[in-house]
Amino acid sequence: MKYDKVRNFINGEFLKSESRESLEVTSPIDGNLLSEVPLSTVGELNRAVASAKVAFKDWSEAPIKERVQIFFRYRHLLEKYSDELTELVSEENGKTLDEARAEVDKSIELTEFACSMPQLVSGEILEVSKGVECRTEHFPLGVVASIVPFNFPLMVPNWTMPNALVLGNTMIMKPSELVPLSVQRMAEILTEAGLPKGVFNVVNGAKEVVEGICTHPDIEAVSFVGSTKVAKIVYRQATNSLKRCIALGGAKNHLFVLPDANPEMTASNVAASMSGCAGQRCMAASAMLAVGDVRTIIEKVCEEAKKIVPGENLGAVISKEAKQRIEGYITEAEEQGARVLVDGRRARVRGKENGTYVGPTVIDGVTPDMAVAKEEIFGPVISIIRADDVDQAIEIENANPYGNAAAVFTQSGGLARYIIERASAGMIGVNIGVPVPREPFSFGGWNESRFGANDITGKSSIEFWTKLKKTTTKWNPEARTNWMS
Repeated sequence: MKYDKVRNFINGEFLKSESRESLEVTSPIDGNLLSEVPLSTVGELNRAVASAKVAFKDWSEAPIKERVQIFFRYRHLLEKYSDELTELVSEENGKTLDEARAEVDKSIELTEFACSMPQLVSGEILEVSKGVECRTEHFPLGVVASIVPFNFPLMVPNWTMPNALVLGNTMIMKPSELVPLSVQRMAEILTEAGLPKGVFNVVNGAKEVVEGICTHPDIEAVSFVGSTKVAKIVYRQATNSLKRCIALGGAKNHLFVLPDANPEMTASNVAASMSGCAGQRCMAASAMLAVGDVRTIIEKVCEEAKKIVPGENLGAVISKEAKQRIEGYITEAEEQGARVLVDGRRARVRGKENGTYVGPTVIDGVTPDMAVAKEEIFGPVISIIRADDVDQAIEIENANPYGNAAAVFTQSGGLARYIIERASAGMIGVNIGVPVPREPFSFGGWNESRFGANDITGKSSIEFWTKLKKTTTKWNPEARTNWMS
């Protein structure tokens, strides 16, 4: 075992879990054992919440400009430890080093945005009548929780933690039991940055801890990122316990490829979108809507896909179970009459035979009723669905229950706008295969890709992590009065 057993982080201390149950943490790259993660108890969660509740008083009363100084230091430390964090993310998740470094860089950008909060939450003031002023102020909620997924072990925790804490909340974080090491290192870095005890806590575990978070009476808000199935459960449990909740689920992102699209740019974007992070991201291209005659572009997509080599510029998928599930989708589609143009099944990497790799896969002749067309595969697989015209393509996209992202490849501004207005997705790209908004713009989809109000990052997240207080004042009794005063 390369690393010591993962510990919980409660009230500024790393504590060995009292639970006797644990899971092995293995690297998808080569199958080597990295660590063990405890399946913590609700009692440990309760202690973490109690710690966060005590810390909330002093932390929330500190001026935001003082709180943000810690995150200036945290940002510097992320940069200082960038190489180490890159290797850790790659090791526990299976990403390539370039992808892992991009995740660290994005974490730095997210922290930079949090450091701008004093300028964004200064409130408003207006003289609404003679001698009468109204003002608004943002106040923190209290103890909040963030349940984060395996596919971005560092970035998604930094979607929520810096914003929530800078805004004055204290937090409980539950990492994915598949990739707990990056969040543990994050807690160490926050301590080095000077974060007070109890402001940030980490409780490792599985279903029991998630349910405990959703129902705990002292947790005011919950964020979740994961599958739609679990997102629905978390959202229902949290809101049934009268909490705020934003729960991001899965995706089935459609790329509209029109005949006038630039072949080279389109092919490289489609291949990169479907295979980046081994397809294990909710912004990955999953279905290509081939509108009209785009045979040349499909050929080029296949050419680009063949340049993507497992173990070189394509990382591993998270587990053996994930590999079996992804390859099962491909085989089922083939049995149903689809044509596998580029086949990533049975991928092996020399010297890493125990790694869990799936090669890039392009499937043509997919019909909308097939599982590969409807369900989230979460692997480097793209399904090509033929459409006679743009309206038929839109109809296919709209029929899918998800609504995270969509993209259109065309040289026509009019057609691009036509699709933008009609695609049922919260994030749209034009000639961009992965249309992730950059700060200060927020991340969030529609339909069954998101449950709850607001978004999880950017300016929209301010409304989620705070409550608004409105104050009306009048000090001069001699001022003329009217119906407004």
